This record gives sequence, structure tokens and C-alpha cells, in this order.
Amino acid sequence: MVWKSCLISLLIGTATIGARQASDAVALAERIQQHYDNVRDFRADFMHGYEGGVLRKRTVEYGTVAIRKPGRMRWVYTKPEEKTFVSDGLKLYSYIPSDKQVYVASVPQGDQASTPALFLAGKGNLVRDFTVAPATLKDPPAGTAAIRLTPRKPAREYEWLELVVDERTFELRMLVTGDAQGGVSTIAFSKLRENVNVPDKEFVFSIPRGVDVITDAGR
Repeated sequence: MVWKSCLISLLIGTATIGARQASDAVALAERIQQHYDNVRDFRADFMHGYEGGVLRKRTVEYGTVAIRKPGRMRWVYTKPEEKTFVSDGLKLYSYIPSDKQVYVASVPQGDQASTPALFLAGKGNLVRDFTVAPATLKDPPAGTAAIRLTPRKPAREYEWLELVVDERTFELRMLVTGDAQGGVSTIAFSKLRENVNVPDKEFVFSIPRGVDVITDAGR
């Protein structure tokens, strides 16, 4: 029957398009990984937005970031509230001045190291550690390409992430993650500069006087 032939053709055509899109997504992931393998460090400004979650809240924050492989990061939130997160590759320091507390935790190692932030710091591999699929992000910035990544091993911090990169240079433009509570976190980077020789001192955290220090071992 004609209608059966049309339906079969439609299904075959849809499957072919889906397979091609999946293949294109994997190819893009490989190109992003190849580019990022050649990035030793970078600096950028960022906007961090969060929407949804259990409390259905919406927040927008701004700051600067410096990252150097392997595993070194410095995130400084400047507004609306000051916050600092520093990783020296072994320990992660979290400091919010208004709380007068510093949290000190061990940086995840091995199979636990494939968090979005640690990928930026050179730990993890897109194709090895994630299932790659076409992105679902609505209205991505002009001149960008994106992929959706689902961790092959369940992650506590997020269920999926999408990377948005410059379609020509593959430099990172956005990092979007979704959590189990339905919240979506979006980090948009600007003024990003790669391989600028970020010095060691950027990743040294000096604990301020008069603050409480809380370690992961003491929780």
C-alpha cells in the first residue's frame, strides 16, 4: 500500500538523519578534545546563571576564572556576592567571606574526576567518559556549535552537560549542566584567552585570619 511505503520511507529517513546527527556530534566532540588537549591554561570572565531546582530559584552571578592543567582552578565571584573557589590540584578551597568559613576538600581523583569543572582543568575525556549526542540547547549564540554529554558513570553533581564552542576555533563559549532536581546551570565565558602562562601563585589559597576551617574529613 502507498501509505505503508510512505511510512517506511519516513522512518528510514528519520533514522538516517538521527544517525548522521549522532555521528556529527561525536566528530565535534573529538575536535573539541583535540583542541583542548593543546590548551595548557586559560583566563576568562564569566556569567553564571542557575534556574530551577527544588526551590525553583533563579540566580545570576559574575566573576573571573583562571585554569591551568592539571587540576588547577581559581574561580572568583565578584557580584552580587564575593566567593572564591581555588583548587591546587590536590585540595579544593571554598571561601565565602560573609560566612567567615573556609571549606577544604580533596580534589576527586580517578573515576570521580570527570566533573564539568575538572574537565576544564584537564581531567577526563569527552568521548571516553561521556555518551555524546546532538545538543538540545535553545537559541545558542551565533557562530557556535554544541554537543550534549551524559556521563557514562552516574555523577552526583549533574545528570548531563552541554558544551558550546566557537564553530571555527573550538574555544569554549558556554558550559550548561542539568541536575537531578531539574535545575539548569549555565556558565557563559567572555574575553577568553588561552595559553597565557597563568602563574603558580594564582592557585595558592591563603586562609584568612579569623575564619573557621572545615575539612571534608571533619564533616
